[in-house]
Amino acid sequence: MKRILCIWMALVATTLTSLAASKAVTITSPNGRISVELQTEKGKLGWTVSRDGKPAFTTDGISMDLGNRVLGGEAAPKSVKQTKAKETIRPVVPLKFAVIENQYTLATLDFGQYKLELRVMDNAVAHRFVTNLKGEIEVKDEQFTIQPTDGFTAHIQPCGSFNTSYEEPYQHKSIAEWQKDGNLATVPALLSRDDDTQLLIGESDVDDYPRLFFKTNEKGITTTFPKSPVKWEPRGDRGETITEEGDYIAKTQGRRTFPWRFVVVTDSRGIVEQTVPVQLARRNALADVSWIQPGKFSWEWWNGAAPYGPDVDFRAGCNYETYCYFADFAAKYGIEYILLDEGWAKSTRDPFHGNDNLRLPELIKYCNAKGVKVVLWLPWLTVHKNLDTLFETYASWGITAVKIDFMDHADQWMVNFYKRVTAEAAKYHIIVDWHGSFTPAGLEQEYPNLVSYEGIRGLEQMGGCRPENTTYLPFIRNAVGPADFTPGGMNNMQPERYRAERPNSGAMGTRAFQMALYVVLESGVQMLADNPTRYYQNDDCTRFIASVPTTWDETRCLAAQAGEYVVVAKRKGSKWFIGGITNNTPRDLNLSLDFLGEGNHKMTCFRDGKNADYQAMHYNKAEQTVSKTTTLNIKMTRNGGFAAAIE
Repeated sequence: MKRILCIWMALVATTLTSLAASKAVTITSPNGRISVELQTEKGKLGWTVSRDGKPAFTTDGISMDLGNRVLGGEAAPKSVKQTKAKETIRPVVPLKFAVIENQYTLATLDFGQYKLELRVMDNAVAHRFVTNLKGEIEVKDEQFTIQPTDGFTAHIQPCGSFNTSYEEPYQHKSIAEWQKDGNLATVPALLSRDDDTQLLIGESDVDDYPRLFFKTNEKGITTTFPKSPVKWEPRGDRGETITEEGDYIAKTQGRRTFPWRFVVVTDSRGIVEQTVPVQLARRNALADVSWIQPGKFSWEWWNGAAPYGPDVDFRAGCNYETYCYFADFAAKYGIEYILLDEGWAKSTRDPFHGNDNLRLPELIKYCNAKGVKVVLWLPWLTVHKNLDTLFETYASWGITAVKIDFMDHADQWMVNFYKRVTAEAAKYHIIVDWHGSFTPAGLEQEYPNLVSYEGIRGLEQMGGCRPENTTYLPFIRNAVGPADFTPGGMNNMQPERYRAERPNSGAMGTRAFQMALYVVLESGVQMLADNPTRYYQNDDCTRFIASVPTTWDETRCLAAQAGEYVVVAKRKGSKWFIGGITNNTPRDLNLSLDFLGEGNHKMTCFRDGKNADYQAMHYNKAEQTVSKTTTLNIKMTRNGGFAAAIE
């Protein structure tokens, strides 16, 4: 059903501050919990942010270098105008809430030919430049520095260079330790303090501009960006290597809005529930969204495309018989798509001809008869070289989704490439899942056929995907948008006992941990990464996984401590799902179910078995009657989980 964006703006309580009388301005969020002390003195543009009267961080050095002038550093603003606004957002692909109420106080700092907008929300502070300059401009650099108050630990994803797929494990260190090692880090980043103050730093509405990275200076955390590429050299079938860069980060129009830079200021539960990146993003640009269908993919790469059940009487591989088997499995459990990963084509450079054993037209026809859609994997360079005819051709074949891989760059050209491809795919009603990618920053809201990104250390890392890293994902990576983690491993092991490789791939954490990920993690597509044979052998687990929606009407975080554990309840229609995961520490939690409606409800749950701390595949399935007065006891073993459906 088409979702219609409904916006109601109320601009009230306008004040105009004369800067001749005062160099400091106070801006307060609508609910009063967040306050900003704005310093507008020449050369000292910045602000201090407090939550409930307690300082959390200071931002200064806000500037944009255009070569011939430095915006933000050259003069004090002529005026600061404050307005209050409220709007209702209905995301096309709702990952947390079907309806988001967005209210904020907007301070507009007027410098003449440009402005700086400062949005103070009930749980965040964001800023961006807005320019009104003639012609084209070159942005040499953009800077701001965040100096948190004492006691914060930084949780960052380090990277050796701007050429990254955003899949490195998180590191956890003090700001002083980060300053000492000098690591470059991707966006987003999380800062945590012992009083459960959490600062999530990120960006949104990134368009015709490079992606932000973090580094440190003597004051705190500051910004850096990849330069704009000038020359490239081929690098196999996966892409190209930048051999020459310009002396600017972006060449762009002089009249425009620039990306939002935000800091969410809340607690652990608030991080899980917040929707700040959606609130700051552009709104849907597509007139018709009825064809956009999020869902689940049955995926063959992780399990080696090697089913082995008693009904397998064919040679497994990237061939017609194997994919028909996957389609039969998907049809049985109501899984909407099957993904043909690398190997389906005769050549990775040729996106138009399947390998001789695939019989692609016949396979597509078979899948369509089963009510299952086919997804094709592609390297980005192949997409780039065939973009003029690629999606038109695929639409004529009946292909409705693609997975595009190995971009591994985040410069202005590549950001524009994502948009160009996603917009072209939308013309032909094709959804896109970006892999080897940077993290979400608003394009998925403007073009909601972009249903997920990788940019995450997911299950494809096999033994490198450890629960102590995964438990940070709801608070960092998934906190800024959809993430294709590819969960669902049925061969479960505790980390110290991990022994697995394709085709008998394994997943760290307990069985209940893997099942809970379908509720905890957010993505417009969720993979079923394991072998159909294993799913047949674990029918009750598979039926639960297949029943979990990929979009939600409501999200409630029932319990959380950033990076340690999280339990969420999510509603689709009248049905609730609960998912909980923990790190290497067992948890015993008592949780209220007061969000349920009146009357009794049936809960079907999957718990860690008594021996799951040793034999991670041990789980217990149970049913019980619950109501809004029930206190639910959840016991999760180390690296364990809890998953439930309530109806």
